[in-house]
Amino acid sequence: MGEEVVTQAPPASTQNRRRAHPWFAKYYSRVAVAMDRGGLAEYRRRLLEGLSGEVVEIGPGNGMNFRQYPREVTRLVAVEPEPTLRALARQAADGLSQSTEPVQTTKIEVIGGVAERMPLAAASCDAVVVSLVLCSVPDQQAAFREVHRILRPGGEFRFMEHVRSQGRAAAWGQRALDATIRPSLCGGCRCARETGEAVAAAGFEISELSRFRFPARIYLPTPTASHMIGYARKPA
Repeated sequence: MGEEVVTQAPPASTQNRRRAHPWFAKYYSRVAVAMDRGGLAEYRRRLLEGLSGEVVEIGPGNGMNFRQYPREVTRLVAVEPEPTLRALARQAADGLSQSTEPVQTTKIEVIGGVAERMPLAAASCDAVVVSLVLCSVPDQQAAFREVHRILRPGGEFRFMEHVRSQGRAAAWGQRALDATIRPSLCGGCRCARETGEAVAAAGFEISELSRFRFPARIYLPTPTASHMIGYARKPA
């Protein structure tokens, strides 16, 4: 990323202001901690293992991934559009930098920006990471074009998302929620997206794609139980 990285967020716009969801951000920051304690931290490690070099994470939220990055990642630029979560991510990054524990040595920089328009130079990173983010991006294809733009040839795109259920009844319920109340209540989140197919359609070469349910034991129906981890590459 070097000297060409722009460290200023894009100019304020109506689109950017719509990414502010303070109530949901506070709720999500508490839920994210509970999910990690419930087992999601292991999936985060799986998502990030083996990464190296300069990495961009889109939508880090309150920084739950930061502690999981391998030492081989020399620099992490975290692009967070939501102001409340961005402040929490900076706190998490500062906490790691000041910690006496040998957690990891990655240099972390948290900046403002949206997935569809990131203040980063073309071909400036070795990998891009998203986790539980693409469900709320208004224009997925625009975001994928940006990922493609900032990745170096052969660079990795890794994603962990909740996706459309493979069950007909559950998928119908997800689509109904997406068409009504869920986006407005949950910071723009949609639960019926077929993200794996969308990544492939955007021109990335998928090398690994796996599904899992989280939480693994579910006693009541939940629209976000179906999850997916994917490894993909920008063609060289």
